[in-house]
Amino acid sequence: MSEYILRTNNLSKKYNHEFAVKNINITIKKGEIYGFIGQNGAGKSTMLRLVAGLAFPTSGSIELFENDNAKEVTDAQKRMGTIIENPALFLHMTAYENLEVHRLQKGIPGRDCIDQTLKLVGLSDTGKKKTKNFSLGMRQRLGIAIALLSDPEFIILDEPTNGLDPMGIVELRELIKKLNREKGLTVLISSHILSELHQLATKFGIIHKGNLLEELSSKELDEKCRRHLQIKVDAPSMGATVLERNIGTTDFEVMQDGMIKLYSNFDDVRNVSRALTNNALVIEHLTQAGDSLESYFSKLVGGVHHDESDEGRNI
Repeated sequence: MSEYILRTNNLSKKYNHEFAVKNINITIKKGEIYGFIGQNGAGKSTMLRLVAGLAFPTSGSIELFENDNAKEVTDAQKRMGTIIENPALFLHMTAYENLEVHRLQKGIPGRDCIDQTLKLVGLSDTGKKKTKNFSLGMRQRLGIAIALLSDPEFIILDEPTNGLDPMGIVELRELIKKLNREKGLTVLISSHILSELHQLATKFGIIHKGNLLEELSSKELDEKCRRHLQIKVDAPSMGATVLERNIGTTDFEVMQDGMIKLYSNFDDVRNVSRALTNNALVIEHLTQAGDSLESYFSKLVGGVHHDESDEGRNI
């Protein structure tokens, strides 16, 4: 049985009699990169603050490292690293000096962890350079270094790519993948850029107006967004045989309602149609389907449809 790092049970938080998050139930297993997706103001930061212990729920509960007692959860939060909003950096100090301040604040013995952490995030060669002269990407990596200083098992990152240029986003994404792969670090990361998290996360939670709309794996998201031909014929089993024998593909699914989803030959509608009719099948439905990541999100939250040329922009 997989170890759960985080489970929430109907977690809710009210501000001024209005719910910022309402009855949220998410589960994160050890080793997962959990992408928390939602528009600005959807409740992502509130949710992360509750998990990090920076805010207290109005109702519901949190189970952390399989502990659900309030005191045990507080103790378990010491096994976490967090970046909520902007990293707390001393701009007149070097990267090393910043980590030394945080090491002393956290009571971490010895200074070896500083050099190790700077090397891990790719900042070991910054020397005497002041943090005020760092690029935004370097500052974000220093923030992650602060969160990693106590060697946590679970890290929370709130919108870490905000303001980064494309190269900075790629560098940060590769760093998170490296931490997950090499250290087995479990990650909870929020963003309003679905296409960016899609390249990183292994599981997703989609939040809108404080409500969790959907929780799904990366494989499930891929299936929902994968382009395909939807085919309905009068004899689905025969249709599947024709696709395999005449089109030469097994990259399709026959759904419970008899609809066939053909993932290969997506642009070959004419040949697919001809093969089916030549085998005396009646075509009731044949159309191209599948969403871009942006349009899938927009449909889910009930927003305006964005075409694929918009993919990757902020939502």
